[in-house]
Amino acid sequence: MVATRTEKSRLSIDLATHLRGEIINSDKMQAYKGLEIVTNKITHTEKQGVRHYLLVEIEPDSDFTAEDFCLQAIVYIEGIVDEVGQIFIPDAYYTKGIRRSIGFPEMDRYLSVETNIDEDDESKKMLLQSSIANIKLITRLLICHQLDKIHQLINEKMWLVHHIIPTDIFKGDTKKVVDEA
Repeated sequence: MVATRTEKSRLSIDLATHLRGEIINSDKMQAYKGLEIVTNKITHTEKQGVRHYLLVEIEPDSDFTAEDFCLQAIVYIEGIVDEVGQIFIPDAYYTKGIRRSIGFPEMDRYLSVETNIDEDDESKKMLLQSSIANIKLITRLLICHQLDKIHQLINEKMWLVHHIIPTDIFKGDTKKVVDEA
């Protein structure tokens, strides 16, 4: 979970624009119809043409539980974790195009045997968990590599970089956040 008012929507649009992706809005407060200002819904202009899916739209006085929200999210996720399966090509090269991105090579082993394993088979679950663990590991390694590059730019190129820590807002020290920026 990321703190409110930290430009998550802006970041998601930038990433989706760069990666030609789509966004599934998982903000449970924005699931309510209307209330665009109160829930800080992203405007049509701010979407910059990136497709946004809202899991549900419910009436403001509805009793919509966190469990309901999670069940609806699963429907969308399953429609997506299938889109990946549709472009899976056994023994594909992972050096060009979208297949270079994190996730494709790691899911290769799972997707290549997934159709041959019964849905309830424990080995399928273990293989999927292994693929997910590999994706997480490679993502962490990428983050470390990116941080190293940032530090290199700071130290060798003398770039001025401002580090903003939104956690201080929750501690009530908004002056410190503003001063550091």
